[in-house]
Amino acid sequence: MATDPASATPLGDVQITYGRSGFGGLLKEPYLLFLASFASIGGFLFGYDQGVISGVLVTKDFVCIPLPNPDPLNTTLECIGSNTPKAKQFPLLANDDTLQGWVVSVLTLGALFGALVNGPISDRISRRWSILLANIVFLVGSIIQASAFSIPQIFIGRAIAGLSVGQLSMVVPLYISELSPPAMRGSLVAFQQFGITFGIVTAFWLDFGTQFIGGTGDGQSPAAWRFPLAFQTVPSLILSIGTFFLPYSPRWLIMKDREEEARASLARIRRVPESDYRIRLEMLEIQASAIFDKETTAAMYPGTTSPVSLLWKRYGSLFTIRHLNRRLFIACFLQFMQQFTGINAIIYYAPQIFLKIGLSGTTVSLLATGVVGIINLLSTIPAILFIDRWGRRKVLLAGAIGMGVCQLIVATIYAVYQDRLASNPGAGWACAVFIWLYIANFAWSIGCVNWIIPSEIFPPGVRSQAVGVAIGTNWLTNFIVALITPRLLNTIKFGTFYLFFAFCGLLFIWVFFWVPETKGIRIEEMDKLFGGNTGADDVKRMSEIQEQLRISEAIAEANKVQDASAAHIETS
Repeated sequence: MATDPASATPLGDVQITYGRSGFGGLLKEPYLLFLASFASIGGFLFGYDQGVISGVLVTKDFVCIPLPNPDPLNTTLECIGSNTPKAKQFPLLANDDTLQGWVVSVLTLGALFGALVNGPISDRISRRWSILLANIVFLVGSIIQASAFSIPQIFIGRAIAGLSVGQLSMVVPLYISELSPPAMRGSLVAFQQFGITFGIVTAFWLDFGTQFIGGTGDGQSPAAWRFPLAFQTVPSLILSIGTFFLPYSPRWLIMKDREEEARASLARIRRVPESDYRIRLEMLEIQASAIFDKETTAAMYPGTTSPVSLLWKRYGSLFTIRHLNRRLFIACFLQFMQQFTGINAIIYYAPQIFLKIGLSGTTVSLLATGVVGIINLLSTIPAILFIDRWGRRKVLLAGAIGMGVCQLIVATIYAVYQDRLASNPGAGWACAVFIWLYIANFAWSIGCVNWIIPSEIFPPGVRSQAVGVAIGTNWLTNFIVALITPRLLNTIKFGTFYLFFAFCGLLFIWVFFWVPETKGIRIEEMDKLFGGNTGADDVKRMSEIQEQLRISEAIAEANKVQDASAAHIETS
């Protein structure tokens, strides 16, 4: 059964609080709200580049319109307008489903690599500058895509952009988590998912609008697909410039022994003076955790001085140390389950799914896809407002039930009507409604929680590496789902939705029995949930560090301040 979060008590008897959770707490912390929103432009780029390609691939100027070929032995591809100035740019993509699938999927492979390599990068150059580096990479990939005149250019541009998307998907939630106080951490990290959904819906509707540039026929302008690909450089440039004004993560600064900068950064983020007892206590707690990590690493790997060797050993510790591999399993399995509840199968292949259930027409399919994006966006808002009140476990459990019910109903309707959906529009639209309800349940539950938990549960020495592995798992599973979904829809048909329903049930069981609640627990206290720091040597080492930092004196002073404040409130 999951550990009771109440067992994870605050440092001493002192509560380090800067505000309450929920909507009211966010409004009272406008600077933190701004930082989370601005950093989540990285999420917007992720969602936009993921979503834009589906509309580009059906743009008539992008692909070929094949001429009718009465000779079945003639396999030469000829296109309408192929000998005119309006020739299509990529005729091979018109009739090659495998090639189209790889154009979609190459982004996820680049993102997998980007997420894995960005852990060491963000430790080396900081969370802040790794965001800038990722944006530079993204700009290169976007320019190559928008200016492409050959299929290899499209693939190269998508792969480079994917590398950046993977970097951003790893570092943005990590950065926001390290800036956030416990009472607001879930809500602020959930802005990553809001940015992703906003990017997806923007891409869908921009694709829809630009398809009319030059008309929707053979005379369509190249701007119909080049502009959506070029547009993503605008938010990337905004985030690149803004990176110079973002604060460093205080936790990263402590890792680099830059204590004075860390204190100033923390006070700036918390909007209180550096002399405030909460700043002193939080700094001491972060310092104690960082010192403990360094001393434990030195004891575990004596004589290891090479940064590369130490890095590999830290990666290894994620799989060999019991409390770390438990955390890693939770973080990675959560990413796996997120994908296998069916979300990106629907995001990538929504038009095909709506055709399968009997709806028809290009505009109807695009509008259906656009509705998916809007629901995904709007349904993320409740998680931002309330996840720090509801808790991660309750949200995951409720979301699993909601998603499972929707997948079960869609599968059953599909099974009953199968090829007769086109002649039973009521059943087809019922499927559409429950697909939309599934999207809503996904968005406010696992869609947000899967970014929050990995970014908050790991100790400082392996945090960036562990988050990189977890998000890399997300991209690997994303790639697998994108690759197998068309085959599933064509072979087992309605069984595809029964499969997703089964994974929703598995998600509920797993969360109920094995996932602890992390709501309101400071990052430095996660060992009390997952173990670690419990052996005799660890306890002795932490006790010595606390004595060295004179933490007991700081706690006593903080208690005096709190008692005086309480007495003042009673007398006034």
